[in-house]
Amino acid sequence: MESMSPEVLYGILVMGLFIVPRVLQRFRLPAAITAVALGAIAGIEFGLFHHDDTVHLFSTLGIVALFLFAGLEVDFSELRKGVGVLVQHIAIQLVFIVLGTWISAAAFDLSPRAAALFALALLTPSTGFILDSLPGFKLGAQGEFWVKAMAIGTELVALTILFVLVQSTSARNLGVSTLALVAMVAILPLLYRAFFKLIAPYAPRTEFTFLILVALICAFITRRLGVYYLVGAFVAGLSAVRLRNELPALSSEKLLGGVELFASFFIPFYFFRAGVSLERDYFTPYSISLGLGLVAVLVPLKVFTVALHRRLALGEEWRDGRRVGLSIVPTLVFTLVIGSILREQFALPSELFGTLVVFTLTNTLIPGLILRTPPPQFEAPSLPEPHPLAPASDEGATP
Repeated sequence: MESMSPEVLYGILVMGLFIVPRVLQRFRLPAAITAVALGAIAGIEFGLFHHDDTVHLFSTLGIVALFLFAGLEVDFSELRKGVGVLVQHIAIQLVFIVLGTWISAAAFDLSPRAAALFALALLTPSTGFILDSLPGFKLGAQGEFWVKAMAIGTELVALTILFVLVQSTSARNLGVSTLALVAMVAILPLLYRAFFKLIAPYAPRTEFTFLILVALICAFITRRLGVYYLVGAFVAGLSAVRLRNELPALSSEKLLGGVELFASFFIPFYFFRAGVSLERDYFTPYSISLGLGLVAVLVPLKVFTVALHRRLALGEEWRDGRRVGLSIVPTLVFTLVIGSILREQFALPSELFGTLVVFTLTNTLIPGLILRTPPPQFEAPSLPEPHPLAPASDEGATP
């Protein structure tokens, strides 16, 4: 391997990331997990790509594209249709996070902030992965609406908590970072308007490039603030969504198709690099058994809680509630991102990091296996069509 030229290695890498996952999808193995496994094999077995600048750059572009999509997927008008039930769901999630923080601190001797991040890594659904899986879950229009609403609503709250936890080293640091984020939220709409008024008319077909550049700049700003790339990219997408009625070009099929094509190439590199960063020491009998134990406890608990809540709030059948609960089980992206933050900034022990990896890889497999649906082609995310059905027809929903 070491004697191969870089060009040959990159060629093998690209072929592996875009062919092998598709071959293995017949076994209901998500492409994202295959990419992580390929990265682990390359890094652990062959010592490749550990400090590769190209893979690092491509993985950064991947996570930025992923959370730009996550921001573009937010539809506040849809979220308002079921705001009452959604708020209840988020409140339940917050209770779980508080309990998870207390248990993590007591069981693993973590500081309060590290324990809260550990709980967040275990309990936050991976919205991009879940929404890309929705068409295969066959939940019906109402089921898909609620899965989308719960995943996006939980992600909005989780990103806020993540920002506060990482920046709360001091009141000054939190204040400065909050002002920077508020300034970003205020400036982005002005920037979008200025571009479409002053530049776009004289530079046609530059909307895609502009949106990607804005997402990258915002992502690097929040990375410098210490909250990783995902917050800035998400805010860039969210700001674009807010202006869809005013600037229709921000939501044109052509523009979204370009972003989708961009993301489809770079997202696998993020998961591959996550695999490359893994080490043998992370996977001990303790970390593997603990990760599987957390799956055995948390997955049924989360599914039961969602089903029970929907039974009480909407009068939904247990079977339908369980399917909705299973659909929001995967935590892949958030667990990997928060796990890396814990390793870099909080010196999380290797065994606990390995526990998070085992936990998220296992729970990400569950929906496709139990619901017997083909896994999503996560290397090619797409924006799901909004569901016109309002949940007001469901008993107990808040219009």
